[in-house]
Amino acid sequence: MHANGEADSEPTTSPARAAEDRGAAVRVAVLGCGNVGAALVRLLVDDADGIAARSGVRLEVAGVAVADVGRERPGVPPGLLTADADALVVDPGVDVVVELIGGLEPAHRLVASALAAGKPVVTANKALIAAHGAALADAAASAGVDLLYEAAVAGAIPIIRPLRESLAGERVRRVTGIVNGTTNFILSVMGEGDVTYEAALAEAQHLGYAERDPTADVGGHDAAAKAAILASLAFRCAVVDADVPREGIGGIPAADVASARRMGFVVKLLAVAELAGQAGAERLSVRVHPALVRDDHPLAAVRGAFNAVFIEGASCGELMLYGRGAGGAPTASAVLGDLIDAALNRRQGAAAPAPPREHPRLLPLEDVRCPFYLSLEVADEPGVLAAVAAVFGRHRVSIRSMEQDGLGDEARLIFLTHVARDGDVQATLAELADLPAVRHVGAVLRVLDGDGPGLVPTSGPLTAAAADVAAPDITVTDMPGSDVPGGAPATADGAADTAGPARAADTAGPARAADTAGPARAADTAGPARAAGPDPGGTQRR
Repeated sequence: MHANGEADSEPTTSPARAAEDRGAAVRVAVLGCGNVGAALVRLLVDDADGIAARSGVRLEVAGVAVADVGRERPGVPPGLLTADADALVVDPGVDVVVELIGGLEPAHRLVASALAAGKPVVTANKALIAAHGAALADAAASAGVDLLYEAAVAGAIPIIRPLRESLAGERVRRVTGIVNGTTNFILSVMGEGDVTYEAALAEAQHLGYAERDPTADVGGHDAAAKAAILASLAFRCAVVDADVPREGIGGIPAADVASARRMGFVVKLLAVAELAGQAGAERLSVRVHPALVRDDHPLAAVRGAFNAVFIEGASCGELMLYGRGAGGAPTASAVLGDLIDAALNRRQGAAAPAPPREHPRLLPLEDVRCPFYLSLEVADEPGVLAAVAAVFGRHRVSIRSMEQDGLGDEARLIFLTHVARDGDVQATLAELADLPAVRHVGAVLRVLDGDGPGLVPTSGPLTAAAADVAAPDITVTDMPGSDVPGGAPATADGAADTAGPARAADTAGPARAADTAGPARAADTAGPARAAGPDPGGTQRR
């Protein structure tokens, strides 16, 4: 009562808020009951008391929307199932909506409907966020509720919240991720033995790491959606999956994976988002492609179906987050974390911070600059190397090193370039394919972070002029006594073919990683633990 004798007015409190303040459960609608949805429902039902004790909020499943209510789902009470998802998301008795359907529709319609009804949404739908994340985030902000999607990238690995909150003030320079377990498993199998892509894919399918139709994974589509999400958060801009150039791993020859390993690299499918250019005129490059990674880089130790995200910032330096990137239980764990946050935020009348998103200034793929690895199968005859080198020179692509393997009356040439513009390399490849002596253009792979520990340099950039003047009639042949299995490194001065200057491998230049006490391989360092073979739980990729 006030001093003037008037009674205090009662604070205005919504019935939902009042009920929550009395400890009532937060009621959750789950859309979809596949691997992740079923795992989440089992967690919420079987461990309700434990979750409440650990988090301070009690969660209760209000309903589970499915396409077929008659299908048996172990651990999911049949009474929770409904076929009417549209009614469930606007039910006044539902406090938070979890979308685990996947794809764009009806997921987009249902999430938009829930946000319009003032309900926080948690989703693991990378395709939805990559395509419509900015618009949905605006809708959530207008309604004053959460849109959370930690599980949309890298499963159980907490990467979304660190980028959105912990690193909000950091000037991130680059984010590099292994974000698809299927492709990482396939490339790991290929890199650990002479296994073809087809055989490694078949093994992944047998173990449940790859779908019957693996196109979304091996074609880079899954990773591209995740790259768009990571780029949007790390660089505070609106990147959609259509902005991300992508290349898959299909058709990478086992011979090139083995050559990379011999040179001190491993092959990984990478999602990359980085700033390029001079300060003040920087542009954002976002892309997905297979790449050579030095075997002493932390990402090289990520094997099997595991994922990792490597962040480089101006102040934080280098950070890496590592763990299981897929599977029902790991992904459900990430969804549960978001669900608890959404429930607590709702109770407090708040929402997670929504970072501002600007229109990105994207760098076209053809303007990206990095070193390249490429292989050619050529006729074993005089003048071939000079003709090949002339093509590189015409397109301003400088060769750092070259190796050869004999293939009967043909030869396999392996080149590593200095940093080159992507468009110039593609023009080089197009002209090489038209040379009569070139039988086949093999793998073309970008190289992460420049020089590798196993490179054998030429005596200088191998240009067209050097090849034409110093070695007009170089013949690609196997060299007796070569330290390269099946062949010898060749240099611009023709040392591989004549009694002239010693080969680079014999000089005091950088030695091969396998022969020196150079940087330790990732397998020998204290990095993330290697996956000990297939996931014993047999969990499947989302």
